[in-house]
Amino acid sequence: MHLFRNFGLTALLLVVFGSTHAQQMLGQRSEVGFGLGTFNYSGDLVRSYNLAFSKPAATVFYRSNISRVVSARTSITAGKIGASDTRKPIDAFATARAASFDLFLLEAAATFEYHFLDWRDSKRKLRFTPYLFAGAGLFGISGVQQKNAEYSNVQIAIPFGGGMKYVLNPKYYIAFEFGMRKTFFDYLDNISDGDPAFKNYQYGNFFDYDNYFFTGITLTYTFYDIPCPSSPYR
Repeated sequence: MHLFRNFGLTALLLVVFGSTHAQQMLGQRSEVGFGLGTFNYSGDLVRSYNLAFSKPAATVFYRSNISRVVSARTSITAGKIGASDTRKPIDAFATARAASFDLFLLEAAATFEYHFLDWRDSKRKLRFTPYLFAGAGLFGISGVQQKNAEYSNVQIAIPFGGGMKYVLNPKYYIAFEFGMRKTFFDYLDNISDGDPAFKNYQYGNFFDYDNYFFTGITLTYTFYDIPCPSSPYR
């Protein structure tokens, strides 16, 4: 698909750069993981987060721990995203418009996480911590473009959100996460083209960008670094 021709190389560079930068900053431990969850959308068809329009999504990631409370993460997240006026119309204009969309979305992101509690201290009985994250990313969409509208299928997103992590054992932990992706793009729902001065019901608000969300549960495996022995004669 033409989406991946433009998106693939940029996404790979973003992930590799984030991982390399984090490794240079850390000599303690690194982590890999995956998660399952949902994508949700907000825009002209849905004004806020709505569980009724949840679509399946999945993520894989690499994380480096810069300190006991700060981590750097690079991730790839993909899934379906969509909504429909006919299912839960927000007003009479939406009922008349009867628009819908159903897309495949692929995201590459690099974020920093801040943990509020020192949950990695083996001397404490604390096994959980809330956390926040924020960073930058790219997303690409695969679907039908709107008529008479020209735009790139690859766009910038700002991911941010939070969650809760719980230690299962020294090598594994699980997390629940909710995050929003702020975009600067108004064509996820494919109804933004046109002159809003004419009320013909088929257009949305051109000045109100579309956003999307990822909600999911992740499982993480931790690699502990083994320090190299040094010579006592140096």
